[in-house]
Amino acid sequence: MKFLLFFLILTSSVFGAEPILPIPQYVHYDPSKAALGQRLFFDPILSRDYTISCASCHDLSKGGADGQCVSTGIHAQKGIMNAPTVLNAAFNFTQFWNGRAKNLVEQALGPIHNPVEMGLSLDEAVLRIQSDPQYRTDFLKVTGRSTVTENDIAVMIAEYEKTLITPNGKFDLYLQRKGKLDPLEKKGYLLFKTLGCISCHNGVNVGGNSFQKMGAIVPIERKANIDDRYSFTGRVRDKNIFKVPTLRNIAHTAPYFHDGSAATLKEAVTKMSYHNLGLKLTEIEIEALIAFLDTLSGELTSLTVHP
Repeated sequence: MKFLLFFLILTSSVFGAEPILPIPQYVHYDPSKAALGQRLFFDPILSRDYTISCASCHDLSKGGADGQCVSTGIHAQKGIMNAPTVLNAAFNFTQFWNGRAKNLVEQALGPIHNPVEMGLSLDEAVLRIQSDPQYRTDFLKVTGRSTVTENDIAVMIAEYEKTLITPNGKFDLYLQRKGKLDPLEKKGYLLFKTLGCISCHNGVNVGGNSFQKMGAIVPIERKANIDDRYSFTGRVRDKNIFKVPTLRNIAHTAPYFHDGSAATLKEAVTKMSYHNLGLKLTEIEIEALIAFLDTLSGELTSLTVHP
């Protein structure tokens, strides 16, 4: 995460008056590792029945998510959480809704051995990769070793995921004084700050940098089978607490929330403003906020990685 630390230090002096920072044009990555990780990301070899890949739940044509309330794994099994976008995930301070993975490397292994998702033991994953002549050759070129470890697999996938950033959104260009917002978008951004949305959704990823309670003002009933912070820590105070999701490209990642319970952006804005801010917004306020959120969609810079 050194590249992110450097970027934050560099941009804080330029955009210090704004609570949101633009996505950088480039992040440092190893092209050879990323190219290998790209192959693994799209390859169903890492699922037990060869039907599911990382890209199944993180479809780049669907904003890095899958457009489902909860994802479908091997044998048509349904998960319990909405798939968060993989786009700009490198800017999150932890991974998964409950933050149980410290970084992308730790996160990459989770779905592989999850019995409801890809359902493959990590030992079997290593065996499959080492048994494939092309993968064996490619890993040798990158690592200098004839053996492959589960960490090697995770490192390659994570390196590819680092490249999936979306700079040059309309709001980024506005922050950089390279573009303008229209009156409704400006109104939305002003509301976003003055109503308090910005207290949780800020920084480069407009979120992804803190844990917050779902239903902080008006409580929301906690589902029994859900991966909130409580499921990870066992602390009662962590019930219904999740990592704040990024709002980058939010217009393309419906349905919303950890359980996909909000079908539209309008529904998500209405629910969050009520349950977490204690506010009932007017139609024009909702319209303005959505107009602002639409400006957070950027350009996916790296659909293909070349070593």
